[in-house]
Amino acid sequence: MNRLLYEFTESVRIAWTQIRANKMRSVLTALGVIIGIVAVTLMGTAIRGIDTGFQNSLAMLGEDVLYIEKWPWGPVEDWWNYNNRPRIRPEYAERINRVIAGTPNSLLQIAVPVLTRGCSVKVGDAKVSGVFTIGTLAEYARLISADYKEGRLFNEAEAGSGRQVVALGHDVAEALFPGRSAVGETVMVNGQPFEVVGVFAKQGEFLGLFSFDNQAVLPLTAFQKYFAGRQDASIRVKVTDKLRLAEAREELTGAMRRVRGQLPGERDNFSVNEQAAFKAQLDPVKQGIAMAGLFITGLSLFVGAIGIMNITFVSVKERTKEIGTRKALGARRRTILLQFLIEAVSICLIGGVVGLLLTYGLVAGVGAVFPSFPIVFSFSLVFVGLAVSVATGIVSGFAPAWGAARLDPVVALRYE
Repeated sequence: MNRLLYEFTESVRIAWTQIRANKMRSVLTALGVIIGIVAVTLMGTAIRGIDTGFQNSLAMLGEDVLYIEKWPWGPVEDWWNYNNRPRIRPEYAERINRVIAGTPNSLLQIAVPVLTRGCSVKVGDAKVSGVFTIGTLAEYARLISADYKEGRLFNEAEAGSGRQVVALGHDVAEALFPGRSAVGETVMVNGQPFEVVGVFAKQGEFLGLFSFDNQAVLPLTAFQKYFAGRQDASIRVKVTDKLRLAEAREELTGAMRRVRGQLPGERDNFSVNEQAAFKAQLDPVKQGIAMAGLFITGLSLFVGAIGIMNITFVSVKERTKEIGTRKALGARRRTILLQFLIEAVSICLIGGVVGLLLTYGLVAGVGAVFPSFPIVFSFSLVFVGLAVSVATGIVSGFAPAWGAARLDPVVALRYE
């Protein structure tokens, strides 16, 4: 055991001596490994970032919420069938709540109607356009997980009486009331006055599609009075147990068919959407990133491994007499094998460490320039990168190291 440890430490010393003596050659040899490690770690970082952003976005939508809408989330084939469906009306929510109340051990808690449109919000000369404006009931607070920077959402009395009150998203309030409280102030929503009763805490974006901080939430009665028209509503239904979402969806489908008066055998004329639809659309993107990353990684590591193998063969040729001398003095085959194998692994490890440092720098740079971008550098990728580096070194260095170990000392000593 002591002998093996001595051979290992001596091989490490010799390997580092050779690398220092041939710095430029070692750096050029490690370039393929560096590119491969950057590719594999960036791929892992991108996929983790997408997953993190997706989970954060779903948490803001509510992981235990189902959505009744006219159109399904995702691609459709029979476009005319969906287009000809009857409208989803806000009053369906009250009828669904009556069905829920009459269902023992229901997996559904409450249904809340939601109407949306884009509006402008203005105070004096300050104006924010394209604000995602929501008309809903006070029970909407039970569906969302958002905190409030100040104030609150409107209550049932305010919503029922049609009072013109609004809760603003963080960015809207900051743009209209920089450095001061918005609660109690009056804003013009598409030309109509609304009193601010609350400001949401900063929440972020949903998959880069829209910002939760660029919204305004109004009572449904006021929204219908000024903005609604004949648009489709969305009925959002909170479930009691998100782990039983599939069962809750079946129950909700049955409840909605009763509300619509559909007969057995008739095709549903509505869609019950859930977050899994977003995940189904996101998976091909992640698979595409993974395939591209694996191709670049594999190609880079293959080129790097060939380079390391060639350089190790060159190193064996250059030191053939040294190998013959060491074997003549009693060096074992495993000693020679270990020496050249450690040299190849060391070059790969240097490439792996440089690649990881480059990746970390790129991730930090992207995070500084785009702070809202969901990019995550996991330290588990460090272990993956180092493991890939070591494996590349072993695979590429084994053949020349084995050849060096099997040299005949007499032939090696006569080598010119």
